[in-house]
This record gives sequence, structure tokens and C-alpha cells, in this order.
Amino acid sequence: MQNTSFMNKSPDYDVIIIGAGHNGLTCAAYLAGAGLKVKIVEKRSVVGGAAVTEEFHPGFRNSAAAYTVSLLNPKVIADLELARYGLKVVERSVSNFWPFEDGRSLTLHSESGAMKREFEKFSDRDARAVIEYYGALERTAAVFRRVVLEPPPNAGGGILDLLRAGKLGRDVINLPIEDQRLLLDIFTKSVHEFVSGYFETPEIQAACCFDGLIGAYVGPHTPGTAYILLHHAFGEVNGKKGMWGHAIGGMGAITQAMAKSAEARGVDIETNTGVREVIVENGAAHGVVLENGEAIRAKAVAANANLKSLYTKMIDSSVLDTDFLRRMTNWKCGSGVLRMNVALSELPDFTCKPGTSQQDHHTAGIVIGPSIDYLERAYLDAREFGSARKPIVEIMISSTLDDSLAPSGQHVASLFCQSFAPELPEGRSWDDEREAAADAAIDAVTTFAPNFRSSIIGKKTLTPLDLERDFGLVGGDIFHGALSLDQLYSARPMLGYADYRGPLKGLYHCGSGAHPGGGVTGAPGHNAAREMIRDLKGWRPFRRFE
Repeated sequence: MQNTSFMNKSPDYDVIIIGAGHNGLTCAAYLAGAGLKVKIVEKRSVVGGAAVTEEFHPGFRNSAAAYTVSLLNPKVIADLELARYGLKVVERSVSNFWPFEDGRSLTLHSESGAMKREFEKFSDRDARAVIEYYGALERTAAVFRRVVLEPPPNAGGGILDLLRAGKLGRDVINLPIEDQRLLLDIFTKSVHEFVSGYFETPEIQAACCFDGLIGAYVGPHTPGTAYILLHHAFGEVNGKKGMWGHAIGGMGAITQAMAKSAEARGVDIETNTGVREVIVENGAAHGVVLENGEAIRAKAVAANANLKSLYTKMIDSSVLDTDFLRRMTNWKCGSGVLRMNVALSELPDFTCKPGTSQQDHHTAGIVIGPSIDYLERAYLDAREFGSARKPIVEIMISSTLDDSLAPSGQHVASLFCQSFAPELPEGRSWDDEREAAADAAIDAVTTFAPNFRSSIIGKKTLTPLDLERDFGLVGGDIFHGALSLDQLYSARPMLGYADYRGPLKGLYHCGSGAHPGGGVTGAPGHNAAREMIRDLKGWRPFRRFE
């Protein structure tokens, strides 16, 4: 039932934001910069959501969930003056490193000549194709970058939506025909279908397929996974497109800088403050009721929470349209991810690249996923048994780029592990199977670096259930909703609600459940703030936020 006891009370704030993750902080900073009075309430004891740095073993700190930088939008970095507030991002000189079962390896360099020489070790044809492949990805990413900071055309919307749709159509029609074909491939094909159109070598195919699986509970043959590959290709670091980097101090350095920027503009941030429900009066959102029973009123509410949680747990079902509620109840969430941090006494000694002294490959994203069969079997095992017997693992040894994270001579590494079912079959609990899953991931790495298990002096493991409980990632979904074709662009979160406005007046979506989706981008927060300013301060052409 509606909160009639709160009616006719004047608002405490212009906007209250649920969740101090990076998008909530971004949205708040823009709103406050436009002169609005803003409050963020955050359930956890620290700001940052999944982009936080925490000590997990005495003397060892690391990014707790999100673990690497590329997608953070350069406009957000500049507008929020994140460098002024302490953010420093260093580039990874080597992007990725793959050890293979036959003792060979592939190192993906940012310099085209070095990359071509690596591919020549496997195939002259693939070495010739590699420049074409990355050129095709970059051309497609360039199209995507143009729509990242714009609301999608909203189904059933007004003249602006028709203009946006027309502009998008013209932009696509004006592309060369080969790029139109490329876009069709990206949005319809599996990542293996797409990659195998360029490369003949199975090991190279597997290496290039990995980015199409990140954060998705899918296999390399699942249709639509080519788009996930693109989603991880549109970023940049320090103005260099397609690069990946590390935030000094871990991912929490990003959100701490965002919080300082927001507070400098007057944003009120309150932690240890969960939301029980959204106040709804006469079909409009007018604030929130906290878990302690306190009511905070506002002219508008913006949700940086998972939208499935918002509409099934924080809003009375009686005020929502039946079809809308049914669709949000069935909003697909679940990344199939297990996240682990480990404290290491020494660097991994890979059979294919021996030595525990720091080498280029130690600074890369090290991927255990040596063949297409391995990638597919991990997914099929998870579907059948709940866990991959041989998981896919990406290892980032953050301390090779940032000596503030570990004691001298020792290291920290993040392990981003797939495939693990969001919910285990037969009523089993991740609380009972956490250690077995962690052991499987450690075994997968130790197969290629025999000293790895014995070098671990401490660890913290987060199963899909832990990611949901600790960070609000429903089903452990790092994207706040699967990046499937029915949950993208104008259909994110569903047709008719792609413009960051919810079904209730005064309710907005500012998190990764809105366009352009997941990753530490800041784009949904930026875009939602623009629409809210238009509504709350009256219509005016968009200008650069100050």
C-alpha cells in the first residue's frame, strides 16, 4: 500500500539517490553541479559499490569486485575533475597473456608490430589478419562511443525520440557497406563465429573469444556474445583507445575521487543506510523510507540499485503496471562469476614463461582459457553441475603496477573466475561450496604456473551469492542485468523506459541497468543526470555540465 502517512510533507532534498556506487556518485555530482540539493544513501559502510579497495589479508589490499580500468568515460573523468581529487590511472604495457597447454603462449601487446610478431608464432595468415581484426573492432567501437552518452530512442516517446532514431538510422546508413555488415555480425553472431571469421588457429580463436564471455553466463557459441566482445572494446586509458589500465590505490581510488568531487559540490552522502522502500504518492516517487524507519522526502528518486531489486523489493507491487512488474521480475541477472583476491609470497612461475622475477606478462591480464573446448566445457559444466571443473580465470597482479597494495617483495592478485552458476542446482548453497570452487580456480592456474598454490598466503573468495549479499549484484551479475540483445539500448531495461525515467513520475534509473549497461563507465549516471536536470529545472538545450 502507498505511504499515505508521508503525504503533504515538504521535500528534504531535490533528489535522493539509492546507492553510492560509481554511477550514483557520478549522477549526484552532475545534479549538484546544476544547483540541485542531493543526498545519496548507501547500505554499505563505504562508498563505491563494487568499485572499492579493501584489505582482505593483513597488509594486503586490492580491488574487491571490479578490478581493472578502461571503460570509465573520459568526459566523466574531466567533468568531475577526478585527477584533481586524486585519481591516477597507469596503462598496462601488455594487455593480455595466454598460456597454452602445449607450452606455448600468446602475449597481446599494444604496439602493432610486436602483436603481429606474436601472432606469427602461430600462423602467417593470422598475423596478417590481426591488424584487420582490431581495426574492425575499433571502427565498430567508434560507432558505439557516439551513443554511449546519449539516451537511446525511447519506444512510444516524443519528437526527440523520433529525431534520435532518425539520426541513428542516418549514421548507420552513411557507414560504408562493409561496416554495416560488421555491425550486423556484432549484434547477431556468437563470439566464436565472429572471431573465426578472421583467425584459423584454435589458440588465437580462444584468446580472442575471452572478451566475449566476460561477466556473462554464456559459452563461446552462444548467439549475441560478439556484442559482449564489443562492449569491452570501446574504452580508453589516458586518451589511448582500446587500452586497459590500473587505478593507483585500486578501483576504490575512482569512487573515492568521485565522492570528493560530489561532496565539493554539496552532495550529502550517508553510509550504513539501507533503503526499505520508495515513498509513492498518487503515482509518483517522493522519497524513501530507510531500513531504520526514517523517511526522507525528495522531489525525485534515482536508483543506482539493481532494477530487479528496486521493483520487486523496494516498491509496492500495487502501484506498478502488471506487465511492467512481470518483465522486471524476469529481468535476466547472473554473470556466472566467482571473484577471488589472493596474497602471494612470489609471482607465478609459468611453465611457458619461467621465472618469479617480474616480467611483462606479469603486468597483463593473464587468462586461463586455452582452447574453445575449454571455454565451452566450463560453461556446460556450470549448467550441469553448478561449477566449472576447470574454470576460466583472468588474473590481474595489481601489485606489479602499484606497490601500495602489498608488502615489499610480495604481491596481490585478483582472480576473476567463470563459469559458476548464479544459483546452484538441487537447492545447494554457495556457502557450502565456496572453498571447493576456489580450489578449482586455484588448480586451473597452478596447471600453468606450478608454484601458484604454494605461493598463496591468504585469500578472500566471493561467490555469486556473496556478490549479491555484499554488493547488491543480483545473481552475482556485475552488469546489473545481462547484456543480451533483449536488454540493450532501447530495450534497457525495457522498451518504453530507455530514457532513464521509470514508470512512476519522479523515479529515475541511474545505474548499470540503464543504457549503456555495465562496467565502470559513469555513463548511465551522466545520462540520467542530464534527463533529471531537464525535468527538475525546466526544459533547455543540453549544455556541458560545469
